Amino acid sequence: MKSEKLTITDLSTQCRVDFPIFDQLINGQPLIYLDHAATSQKPQQVINALSNYYSCDNANVHRGAHSLSARATDAFEAARSTTANFIGANDPAEIVFTRNATEAINLVAFTWAAAQLQPGDEILTTVMEHHSNLVPWQLVAARTGAVLRHVGFTAAGELDLDDFRALLNTRTKIVPIVQLSNSLGCLNPIADLVELSHKVGAKVLVDACQSLAHIPVDVHALGCDWLVGSSHKLCGPTGMGFLWGRRELLEQAPPFLGGGEMIDEVFLDHSTWAALPHKFEAGTPAIGEAIGMGAALDYLTKLGLGNIHAWEQELTVLLWDGLARIEGITLFGPTPEQQPHRAALASFVVAGAHPHDLCALLDANGICIRSGHHCTQPLHRILGINASARASLAFSTSRSEIESFLAELANSINFLREHS
Repeated sequence: MKSEKLTITDLSTQCRVDFPIFDQLINGQPLIYLDHAATSQKPQQVINALSNYYSCDNANVHRGAHSLSARATDAFEAARSTTANFIGANDPAEIVFTRNATEAINLVAFTWAAAQLQPGDEILTTVMEHHSNLVPWQLVAARTGAVLRHVGFTAAGELDLDDFRALLNTRTKIVPIVQLSNSLGCLNPIADLVELSHKVGAKVLVDACQSLAHIPVDVHALGCDWLVGSSHKLCGPTGMGFLWGRRELLEQAPPFLGGGEMIDEVFLDHSTWAALPHKFEAGTPAIGEAIGMGAALDYLTKLGLGNIHAWEQELTVLLWDGLARIEGITLFGPTPEQQPHRAALASFVVAGAHPHDLCALLDANGICIRSGHHCTQPLHRILGINASARASLAFSTSRSEIESFLAELANSINFLREHS
């Protein structure tokens, strides 16, 4: 991969060779994978990093004096530094490794928020959140007596800023919010929301799972207090995620889980806690997965998030223009013209064709898209639908794949209408 010579127009062709999964047929057809918002595919560089750890360096970290443990620890902590650099964080100790972004959100909810929230305090989130950024706050609200508030969206499918301003008040203590919606695809103005929230004394947690692999993200430019990410959406392994938090907030919060690694000293009747970030990393961590995520972040960094975003913008326009020409289709979220930096995905329904049936027919032709509620059931209820279809892109997607998808989608719709 010659990342330094990449241009917008050759990203997909030059990167394709790095992804072994694409070298196969599905139902006799070349694989066209348009479900990147659900999980990303993994380049050979990440697979090699995992294989090298288990083949050469497999040992527990932080605990052994032998060579394997030292090498494993160095690689594990290097992945932490890589993660910090990827999001513009100054201090690797502010990066807490978790099993996934869901656990990272729960960590904040059940440590800092559970300790700080009082009856009558408010949690302000949105109706477009992934279940992972809704359910933990429901549980914490029930435990603490805090009140949940939810910001709506406009007719164009963007966050309703007027509604946000109307709901935000001095009782608001925390604002958990998504940066890029996995269903509407809208890019929320996080820096503006943070500024408004901080003026009333509220903290902001950003769910960046959908944004980190597609646009440059800098925690200090955003001004947020916590940010969570998920390895498997970043071309990295599953079972791995991270939390970034401001040091003073992480210091203030009690431990999340108890056990080994997160302790300083243990007595029979009490214990003291390790320094950051280990206070929040109980037990043996996902060592290979962390190293694999570090390799994935290196891969994305070499490509350049600016290059990735520019290429995906072109693809998104092609996707939306093609879908908009299909009779009976309803697309959700802002168009690329309304919001040029929106997510590289399109959620839609088609009159006379159920999303699940469309997904099955496309799969028969080797094309993978998503159908369902995409873990945003409340949003789908507001939209008046039970499910939608979703095609989501990545830098490895080609123009020809989108054209093939559009053609097969039209064929599938015609088939379903003829046989309804």
